[in-house]
Amino acid sequence: MKRLPFSLSLMLWLGLLLGLTAQKSKIGPLEQTLLENRWKKRVLLLVTPSPEYVLFLDQKALLAPSEKELAARDILVLDVRYDRISATDKLFLTRKIGAHPPHFTAVLIGKDGGVKQRSKTPISPPDLIGTIDKMPMRRQEMQREKTRKGKPVDAPLPPGVIPKT
Repeated sequence: MKRLPFSLSLMLWLGLLLGLTAQKSKIGPLEQTLLENRWKKRVLLLVTPSPEYVLFLDQKALLAPSEKELAARDILVLDVRYDRISATDKLFLTRKIGAHPPHFTAVLIGKDGGVKQRSKTPISPPDLIGTIDKMPMRRQEMQREKTRKGKPVDAPLPPGVIPKT
């Protein structure tokens, strides 16, 4: 059995290693979009098999009257169709997001990139807004908004202090 020269053998191993590394780090457009919006937006993924799917249409109808409230909470709504995404994105949806084709799934992703709410049925705006308003980051945003508008921030009083009425 002939042995390959050391330099050729080394090049083959490096090529194999680079090929494996490139495959592991490949991300799809959906994951890239989420990464680009991290710390900027909360993302509501509406994952659907088709634009005519009943649960998808129901979710869109529920959200439409609440556009201002959603915008105030920095929500980006992304419609994701299974038949229009890459195999990489399908794998990402299944493994990282918990959405499984061919079912409808609504997924709220926080500004930190974590899944905050997932549902196989439409999420009502009050439920969605309630989930967001309980988040520590959202509470900080609300405090900053109050401060900017010149309103005092509600701070807990020290023990024994009685507020003036």
